[in-house]
Amino acid sequence: MHADPKPLAPLVRSLRTGDRRPTALVDDLCDRVDAVDDDVRSLLPEAGRRERLTREASALVARHDDPSSRPSLFGVPVGVKDIFHVDGYVTAAGSSVPPSEITGAESTAVGRLRDAGALHFAKTHTTEFAYFDPPRTRNPNDLGHTPGGSSSGSAAAVAAGLCPLALGSQTVGSVIRPAAFCGVVGFKPSYDRIPRNGVVPFAPSVDHVGTFTADVAGASRAAAALCDGWESVDPDERPIVGVVEGPYVEQATDAGLAGVDAGVEALADAGYEVRRVSILEDIDEVNANHDVLTAAEFALTHAEWHAAHGDDYAPESSALIEEGRDVGVDELTDARAARVDLRERIGERTSEAGVDLLCSPAAPGPAPEGIDDTGDPIMNLPWTNAGVPALTVPCGRVGDLPLGLQVVAPFGEDESLLAWGEDIAAAVAGVGAVDEP
Repeated sequence: MHADPKPLAPLVRSLRTGDRRPTALVDDLCDRVDAVDDDVRSLLPEAGRRERLTREASALVARHDDPSSRPSLFGVPVGVKDIFHVDGYVTAAGSSVPPSEITGAESTAVGRLRDAGALHFAKTHTTEFAYFDPPRTRNPNDLGHTPGGSSSGSAAAVAAGLCPLALGSQTVGSVIRPAAFCGVVGFKPSYDRIPRNGVVPFAPSVDHVGTFTADVAGASRAAAALCDGWESVDPDERPIVGVVEGPYVEQATDAGLAGVDAGVEALADAGYEVRRVSILEDIDEVNANHDVLTAAEFALTHAEWHAAHGDDYAPESSALIEEGRDVGVDELTDARAARVDLRERIGERTSEAGVDLLCSPAAPGPAPEGIDDTGDPIMNLPWTNAGVPALTVPCGRVGDLPLGLQVVAPFGEDESLLAWGEDIAAAVAGVGAVDEP
């Protein structure tokens, strides 16, 4: 096993106080890359990475020599999915399309992390244009299994202990699913809470920027730097947790459902009130609407690139573009409207059931064997379509492979989700091996 994720929140404290020097951390992480990334394959290669990071870390310390005035993510090395533009780096987006066609101005998310004192550590591998053509990345928990996708490298890098924070994106399940497969924390905020400027688009109506960390407290620190209008909260009471039941969760495997049951039992043992909630009875229609929307918008996004460089696209991406071209204007308009309707219905059903959060499997089950398939994002699809905030925390294992508990909140309740999420993660952390029914 190559998994060794490092919590972000205590690291931030030690960097800001001066107990840990950014240059020493850079050395440690680069040593870790040298030791394991030939196997995990999460990072894009960079000649002179250690030297470049040492220079940048030294300059950062010189700018902020007073620990009392250091920014919130001072010295934190960040992995960046290779669909985010970073000044000084080309963006390949996991594709053979010439990078000169793709590269643009630095993403707002990367800029906000820099402003918070973070260091660009490395570009991380992605599926082609964040779709299904997988990169070479492997799951650090078992190299014979996928890390998930499309944010394959970001999830694997955090899980392998190569960086404590990484950026990803989610259009269906590309943050929550790989986080669950790799055994780390994935956070996808409400739609548009983190600007998407400077990120190669897939389907703009449902594209989200998200993060990977080893801890929920670390996810909260990153969110405070990244999200528009972030206002930290300290809830007085524990949330009432709704456990989703019905046709949506029936898409999961026995192992995925057993993981949720074990997590729910752990929450009840910890004193949480848990209620069963029927929701998403129309999941087939929700799935179909999302498929129409993503195919049509992917085709629109890639129209010029594909016309000029179609031979450079993977067959799966070209097939999705062809599918999207057949979607009519009225059909796309209806699919876009349906996501807002779903968002409102989730909020209404949550309120009617008297619950604050909803939990479900973060993926159908553990990471599938092999690296030619990134796994099914079906358990993440409705929450992404609705644009509601979602969090996954490690919750049990099947053999060496982690499972994740997916927790979602009504639209705009990102701060509460993460505030509650830290205690939820602690409550389910003791869930061990999960016995499949």
